[in-house]
Amino acid sequence: MFNFVCKSSLFVRHWRHTTTLRASPTHEFQQCLPLSTTATTNQQSLTVSYLINTCGFPPESALSVSNKFKLKSPDNADAVISLFKSHGFSDTHVSKIIKSYPKVLLYDPEKTLLPKLEFFYSKGFSNHDLANIFFKFYPVLGRSLENHIIPTFNYLSNLLESQESAIVTIKRNPSVLYHDLQNCMEPKVNILLEYGVPKSNIFRYMNYLDMKYWSYSSRKDVKVFKEVVEEVKEMGIHPLRSQFIVAIGIKTALSRPLWESKVSLYKMWGWSEEECLEAFRRHPRFMQHSEDKIMAAMDFFVNKMGLKSSYISKHPIFVDYNLPKRLIPRASVFQFLLTKGLIKSKHARLVALFNYSEEAFLKKFVNSYDEAPQLLKLYKDKLDPPKITK
Repeated sequence: MFNFVCKSSLFVRHWRHTTTLRASPTHEFQQCLPLSTTATTNQQSLTVSYLINTCGFPPESALSVSNKFKLKSPDNADAVISLFKSHGFSDTHVSKIIKSYPKVLLYDPEKTLLPKLEFFYSKGFSNHDLANIFFKFYPVLGRSLENHIIPTFNYLSNLLESQESAIVTIKRNPSVLYHDLQNCMEPKVNILLEYGVPKSNIFRYMNYLDMKYWSYSSRKDVKVFKEVVEEVKEMGIHPLRSQFIVAIGIKTALSRPLWESKVSLYKMWGWSEEECLEAFRRHPRFMQHSEDKIMAAMDFFVNKMGLKSSYISKHPIFVDYNLPKRLIPRASVFQFLLTKGLIKSKHARLVALFNYSEEAFLKKFVNSYDEAPQLLKLYKDKLDPPKITK
């Protein structure tokens, strides 16, 4: 239930308040009635009032939106909110969707919105899936079900050779439902096939490709995409490897200045140009992280763990891992084992230490030792540090 407070202080000269309550299927709100002015119609007043009281809009935004569309009555807007809520959308989801796409309040909930929800349910999406999809990419709500959403879903399912793969792709990148995929994707898929990329790799790893490169099909865009593919090939990554697609995705997502800035960061830690390139060939995803994460990870490995920077260049996947939730707790266990002489070499089993699953890590580095209770406590304390009470 929405519990937004009327935010009308900036409009004190133009608004007066009443305590009239109006019941609706999903909420109650305090209605603000406008003073009679020649600049504002009744419908605009209703729209501004509804957006402020029911949807939590700031007054300025509500007034701006009311210039683009008008609510004839609250009933339809109430029904839209009620529909979303009845299908498991949280207050946060509904509020974000309406604030991002207020026009949705004008849609017919039974004839326009419900059929879209039912279509997705019929394909295997859950309430939670749809809430997240529309939360992440609300423009999909404005697309025609018959003329766009259904043909796009069918095309994607055929392209990926299964509805399940299409669903996974849509969950990760809801914007695919908005674009004209057939015209946008086919030229780029054909380029990848020309370079010898296996069709199965294209489908399996296409989610790593920045969607802006799938979303447009101009000659210039296709040319730029081909240039990136050629650049990745020249880096020495073979088109038959799965890393080829991932590398294209990373390169297309990063502007040249940002790419060079990240390379410079690694060079600050002693990497050579060739080490940066070799690390990218091994594991392209290590370049997708923010500069802050890169610096924090390298500081941890080099200054805290005492590892050589060049060692990390041979294992760039380490940069992927979460520092407080994976690296620090596991390193604490490792340091304990080193101190007790239970592990002889600093570099011994480091790859397993960080790469193992949680279950495998506990089995190999905690439960296999007599000090298991102490190790487990150390690990848990680092994983979830006890709160300090005053």
